[in-house]
Amino acid sequence: MAGKKFTERLHKGYAQVMELSGAALAEEKSRYQRIRIFDTVANGRVLTLDDIVQITTRDEAAYAEMLTHLPMLEHGRVERVMIVGGGDLSIADEALKHKSVKAVVLVDIDGRVVELCREHFAEINAKAFRDKRLKIEIADAFEYLGRPESKGRFDLIVADRPDPVGPGKALFGETFYERVRNALRPGGFATFQTGVPFYQPWEITEALEDLAGFFPQSGLYVTVVPTYIGGFMALSWAGNGRNAKLGTAGGIRRARKGFTSARLKTDYYNPDIHAAAFALPEWIKRLAP
Repeated sequence: MAGKKFTERLHKGYAQVMELSGAALAEEKSRYQRIRIFDTVANGRVLTLDDIVQITTRDEAAYAEMLTHLPMLEHGRVERVMIVGGGDLSIADEALKHKSVKAVVLVDIDGRVVELCREHFAEINAKAFRDKRLKIEIADAFEYLGRPESKGRFDLIVADRPDPVGPGKALFGETFYERVRNALRPGGFATFQTGVPFYQPWEITEALEDLAGFFPQSGLYVTVVPTYIGGFMALSWAGNGRNAKLGTAGGIRRARKGFTSARLKTDYYNPDIHAAAFALPEWIKRLAP
């Protein structure tokens, strides 16, 4: 980070620059990665890991709400949720808004991320930290999913994984998806961050090929998170059961009814966005195997 600007060079030949407002709030090297937290003029408070943007307070809802409320409302009776990564707790905060939830288990390998986000992102995670249904495990999520006690335990698994670099590499590939499948209850869902298809088209193709090998149902939907540069962000899903499919007419009707009765407070998600998320541009459809 040089001067009063932060530059993220995530894609070859393309970068985004954020103007800072004040000094960095946190800047350190943990056992696993370089962690930086700072305020910006246009995007609110920002967390980066190894100089890759993870979350901003300005647009986190477009990511966190779509990974959680969409599958939870279609499922209709989610009781146990596991979050892979998610040390900023934005995903956990959304999942805990559902009264049906009895437990949310967040498994992040880097305890410093959790500690620093508790200190600096209270705007989005203070309620989650106070909720007795939340259990935080500082552990390797890949290893955690392979434990005997994880088998058939969760109704929803949200993989809030980073890009496939550094400690995040283990959260991609066939063995990871097999462990996710085994940790789901029958009829459960898993959702995954699958990159920005405009710049990372291979992530969709590879993920959907792998998911189809382990789950009876799988597919793709989209959201738009401005600071995940490149337009649409792809979110893939998998269902652990013959009828565990997202985006059906019946599922969308169930989600609409559930959203109204739960009186959820959201900034991005609503039932109309839910339905529209499955309408994919032709060029994204072509990326699917």
